This record gives sequence, C-alpha cells and structure tokens, in this order.
Amino acid sequence: MLDLNLTRSLLFTPGSRPDRFAKAAATAADGLIIDLEDAVGPADKATARVAVMDWLRGREGVKRAGFLVCLRINSVFNDFGLRDLVAVAELARASVVPDVILLPKVESAAEVDLVARHLRATGPAGAGVALVALIESAAGLEEATRIAKSTPVLRALGFGGVDLAADLRATFCWESMLAGRGRLVQAASMAGLGLLDVPYLDINDDAGISAECQRVRAMGFSGKLAIHPRQVDFINAAFTPTAAEVEFAQGVAAAYDAANGGVCTYKGKMIDEPVMLSARRTLARATKQ
Repeated sequence: MLDLNLTRSLLFTPGSRPDRFAKAAATAADGLIIDLEDAVGPADKATARVAVMDWLRGREGVKRAGFLVCLRINSVFNDFGLRDLVAVAELARASVVPDVILLPKVESAAEVDLVARHLRATGPAGAGVALVALIESAAGLEEATRIAKSTPVLRALGFGGVDLAADLRATFCWESMLAGRGRLVQAASMAGLGLLDVPYLDINDDAGISAECQRVRAMGFSGKLAIHPRQVDFINAAFTPTAAEVEFAQGVAAAYDAANGGVCTYKGKMIDEPVMLSARRTLARATKQ
C-alpha cells in the first residue's frame, strides 16, 4: 500500500495542458497532480478529460522510479466528476490507472467510500489506487476524523485552505487557518495518514514559502502542494531531514536499542518511546529521499 506519509511535494499541472505533464515529471517533485478541477474551465473539461486519459495510457515522459502520477477529478456530486470517475474506471479495467486520485471538497466519509467502491469494482488495478481527500469547507472540517477513517485506500488528507477561508468568511492568512490546520493534523494522525498543506500562492516569495513549510512541518504536516515548479525545491528542502537531524535520530535509535527499549539518555536528553517514534519517522523519511 502506497505510504503518502513520505511524500514531500506534489506539483499541480492543468489537465488541459498535456504538453506540461512531462515537464512536471522532470522536476524534483515527488509527483505531479494532473488537475481536472479548478485548473480547467467548464467548456474545456470534456476535451481535457480525453487528453488526460490518453496520456495516462503511456505516461510519456515519466522516467523516474517512484514518481507519483496523481489525478484530481471533479467532485462526484456533479456531472463533471461522475464522468471523470467513469473514465478512470474504464482505464482501470485495462489495468491503467493513476497512482493517486485526489477528491476535492470532501465533506463526508460516504463520498470517499463511494469512489473507493467504484474503483474496487473494476478489478485489482482500480482497487490499488490510493485516494487523497481534500478538506476545503467547514462541513469537511467537522467530519475530518470520520473522513480520515473512511477506507483503507485513503492514504492522505489535503488542506484546502483557500476554499476553507472563503467558506468560513475568513481572511486567508496564517492566523485564521491555524485552527483548521490543527484539526487536520489530529484527524490524519489518528488514521495514520499523510497530510499535505495548501499551496503557497505567491510563487515569487521564496522566504515566505520556506517559512510556511517549516511551520506546517513543525505542526505535523508531511508535505505541501505546489502550483509552480520553482516552489518544489523549497518544499523538498523543508520536508527533508537535515544531516544533523538524521545524525541525532541515529544516535537516539542506537541508545534506545542499547537500553533494550528502556528509558535512557542521549546527548543529555531523555529518550523514551515517543522520542524514539519521532526518530524512526526521521530515519524513514531520510531513507526514502
């Protein structure tokens, strides 16, 4: 089962621009998100859907092992989303699927389960697709824990802060979104899911995106979504353990093992099971990268 806890960066690419898919795959991002929702206007959705499904059959330009090809479909509560889901199901029956499907504006566990059941009915390929639920409304935030526990193929939550701010009648800024972020950290943690933060909207603010990445990583987020290739390096840097962090985690692990799992100290700091758990996460992320 795909573990999205180790995914640092996913780069959005409009589904109406298949010429950009390979370019996105050539970046340092851990994966690309082909977007059939917000990035494609209603008049272009049908054409984009056909182009995307054609591209998925060959994944032209994707050469890096482990690179994730993700697809954001439209909401399954509208005609566009239902048509997207049917198109993916047709591919799945031919054993061709994206690695991950992002579900926008999720507000209930039932809609995640609906998509999972639909894909599972197509056979092994469809059953193996990982899902990400994007929480973008007050209703979704209220149901976050139930959504997180909805189905085993749900592997991450995504924080849709821009839409959430609009729904809450709030300004989209760090302070107003702090409570929402914290709520999703709790829900994702309870279900063992990855947690991806909202894209940073100013693509030229290098200091801003770096600072925000550090903040959300400290909160418990596992990665961040990107809307421009130049953001990827800043995101990856923030979510990749530093040499000092890896060295400390290795020392913690060695001390804990030497103490046979008992409470011990390392460099003057008390080491117990919670500290060891954090060290294991650091080492797993460092190994993945």
